[in-house]
Amino acid sequence: MVSFGLTVILTPLICSTDQSNGAGEFNLLGVAVTLPESEKTATAKHSGPGASAQEGAEAALRELSNYLADDMAACNRAIVERMDSPVALIPQLAAHLVAAGGKRLRPLLTLASARLCDYPAGPEHQRHVALAACVEFIHTATLLHDDVVDESQLRRGLASANAVFGNKASVLVGDFLFARSFQLMTDDGSLKVMAILSSASATIAEGEVLQMSTQNDLSTSVDQYLTVIHGKTAALFAAACRVGAVVAKRPEAEELALEAYGTNLGMAFQLVDDALDYAADQAVLGKTVGDDFREGKITLPVLAAYAAGSEEDRQFWRRVIEESEQAPEDLDHALALIARTDAIGITLDRAAAYARAAREALDIFPDTHLRRLLQDTASYTVSRAR
Repeated sequence: MVSFGLTVILTPLICSTDQSNGAGEFNLLGVAVTLPESEKTATAKHSGPGASAQEGAEAALRELSNYLADDMAACNRAIVERMDSPVALIPQLAAHLVAAGGKRLRPLLTLASARLCDYPAGPEHQRHVALAACVEFIHTATLLHDDVVDESQLRRGLASANAVFGNKASVLVGDFLFARSFQLMTDDGSLKVMAILSSASATIAEGEVLQMSTQNDLSTSVDQYLTVIHGKTAALFAAACRVGAVVAKRPEAEELALEAYGTNLGMAFQLVDDALDYAADQAVLGKTVGDDFREGKITLPVLAAYAAGSEEDRQFWRRVIEESEQAPEDLDHALALIARTDAIGITLDRAAAYARAAREALDIFPDTHLRRLLQDTASYTVSRAR
């Protein structure tokens, strides 16, 4: 029997030295790239269910990004420098990734955590910037590899890198990004920073392997599912936040508080993503709706619907998930079963609990504007699917 008891865990790829022209355009070793509107601090426009909530979530992130605009600009410059390569395919693929956009949430968390811990300003204090770039490289490398494993055709509403450049190029450029991330760790010179980020990298890989081993298996427990999303998503959120406190040389209590914030934020973020796969339209989601269903991924919406369903419902889930026998109309039937059992509500309630834990983890810090922005970011993470 699946248990749904509350468990709260507290524990712009740019590759040229050219600068932005201020209009959201970059030149990547001769490849001109215009950033999406969301990357130029304009409100993203969507139509369809969830649009207003999506805009609210993006507004919270935009306010946090604007607050840290100078740090984010420095981070982008660091990424520009480290993505430079004489191998033409690397900047070409990187330009494609930039065009696809992205919220840059993980590096933003590193920058915000450092500033929350009063990391000094000035050109001689740039460790947080380099490590934010490092975090983004780790994240993007995992996206490239994940899209190959999942055979995804869309990423953030555009053709995925593997769809455009092929699997081999995506895997190898992902390897390049991992290598760059470890160069940045080495340049930082802190064994503690390296331990945190390298451990997170290993945990991400473990999470992806565990997800693969639970695929098509409806006997997967909720706890196993939560372990998967902790590994594949929350571990890097946690590391991104904790290293901000490390570079600021704050007490371990503050390191652990930021790690708890990142962990819980990451858990909420992934739960909402998993809900959106069954509850959003494609324009809002940025990928093909129902991808998780077609791939037989075990997520909380499926586990909740399976647990609450009739024997006839369970036979349906076993056929489409465990036996991978899917007809064109099966996705609509799955959506109807998920709606009937309130599986999305169950998933979002759990996400909201993690978001609350994330906000509360920051209570150790003074009540500043930046702390409130980080807490608002946790709140709006869940609103994306409300």
